[in-house]
Amino acid sequence: MDSTASSLGAPEPSGGAEDHFSMRGPLPASAAVAEGSTSPAAPSRYESQKRRDWNIFLQYLENHKPPLTLERCSGAHVIEFLKYMDQFGKTKVHVASCPYFGDPNPPAPCTCPLKQAWGSLDALIGRLRAAYEMNGGQQVSNPFGAKAVRIYLREVRESHAKARGIPHEKKRKRSSSSTATAAVTSGGTLSAEANQQVGVNSGGAAGATSAAGDANKEGEGTAAGGGKTVGSTN
Repeated sequence: MDSTASSLGAPEPSGGAEDHFSMRGPLPASAAVAEGSTSPAAPSRYESQKRRDWNIFLQYLENHKPPLTLERCSGAHVIEFLKYMDQFGKTKVHVASCPYFGDPNPPAPCTCPLKQAWGSLDALIGRLRAAYEMNGGQQVSNPFGAKAVRIYLREVRESHAKARGIPHEKKRKRSSSSTATAAVTSGGTLSAEANQQVGVNSGGAAGATSAAGDANKEGEGTAAGGGKTVGSTN
């Protein structure tokens, strides 16, 4: 079994990319501003990852040939960045000529490349999309939300699933209305059953009370009759 293969969609650390860019020199001024604008309070893991990914992307733009500015960045440049990030991936993706193509549990290692898992790229784009708008970018011009990027991610998901033999199952979310209806229906059923049980208990108690009253009346009548019989005998 290939020990390097991770489950489809599992997030992967981006430390390799961060170490790679740290050897290229200091961060650009825009990245330094973003780094220094945080509050002294310890940020969450998501916020830390988002800021780190944003700085890596800005460094990538600066080292691009020719250099790119954020204003000129398009969906095509984002796709180039995602392909560049593949070199830091840890997921084995078999090529079509590999004998283990489509095998979820290959019996032996192979020379197929390691790439970023689809889930890692999808999460990366989500963080960069949020960071872009957090740093003053407009939603309508957000290159990370471009249609070409969504298409590329879908193609990566399908190609990885086919190459690794692990189909991607899309989770279906139940709508809030159907959940609420089910809850009301369930509650109504429970209430009806509870009321019915209370009615049975009440009816049983009432029946027992009635039976006790009839028994007392019958006893009193028998006693009275016995008295009359004794009197007539005497």
